[in-house]
Amino acid sequence: MTGSAEIVRRACEQGLTIPAFNIPYLPMMQPVVKAAVDQDCFVFITVARLEWTKFEAGGPEQIAREFRRVADLDYMRLHLDHVPVIDEDDLQVDYMPIFQAALQAGYHSLMVDASRLDLAGNIQATRRAASLAREAGVPCEAELGAVLGHEAGPLPPYDELFESGMGFTDVEEAARFVTETQCDWLSVAIGNVHGAVSGAAKDKKKIRARLNLEHLEALRDATGVPLVLHGGSGIPKDSVNQAVKRGIAKVNVATEIRQAYEAALKDGASPTGAQNAVYERTVSLLRDHFELTGKRCALV
Repeated sequence: MTGSAEIVRRACEQGLTIPAFNIPYLPMMQPVVKAAVDQDCFVFITVARLEWTKFEAGGPEQIAREFRRVADLDYMRLHLDHVPVIDEDDLQVDYMPIFQAALQAGYHSLMVDASRLDLAGNIQATRRAASLAREAGVPCEAELGAVLGHEAGPLPPYDELFESGMGFTDVEEAARFVTETQCDWLSVAIGNVHGAVSGAAKDKKKIRARLNLEHLEALRDATGVPLVLHGGSGIPKDSVNQAVKRGIAKVNVATEIRQAYEAALKDGASPTGAQNAVYERTVSLLRDHFELTGKRCALV
């Protein structure tokens, strides 16, 4: 079986990206899997800690069991997304046991998010997680900069955030960070924002974010590793395409498919109807937004 690190490396070299679909509700996984197979695309199935603390994913073991039940490894791998050291509620997280449990459950890659720490603290925490992942033979993703959106309370006005470069990943820090942590992939902040996950905001249409492509090029050149775009929902297609040409090898998508599922149930759809809504939205993203239909063979 081709490993996740090799697949992401191939995507980066070939100017492709791998969509990573977050699963906050277990019934969403099957339609995402079906969409990937039907469109002949390669994807990551992924779950973040907040999706079992704030939604109904159950936990990393439950996601892994469902993955083993419905997944097709010719088309996908299982990724543990955003395990924070300090979470969105500013609480400290005992993160290493979560990684150990995920590795035992069969995850193919991990993400540590120590971005709420200072640079030295982020480096130290990421180095620990990357070392554990390397011992298990899987890649480790990390984050540097502030991809905002998960925190409680409103964001600053988006135009102000973008023009000021608030939270953007620093280029010199990124070069040092990758060297000292030996992380395999780096999640960067270049204008992208996460979808809200709490309160009334989680149901609202997501900000139409922009990307600073010149800054992205500088990060690619400075780090030399595949880069990851979190908060992929709502970013215009052309911006995503241009980012992929500049080193983005993985794009996380959560809000787009979560809101499709929740809206269908709220409108009275059956559980199967809600799954169908996820399937249709995922197909649209793979076929029309990312234009990846039929391109799986280039990666595996």
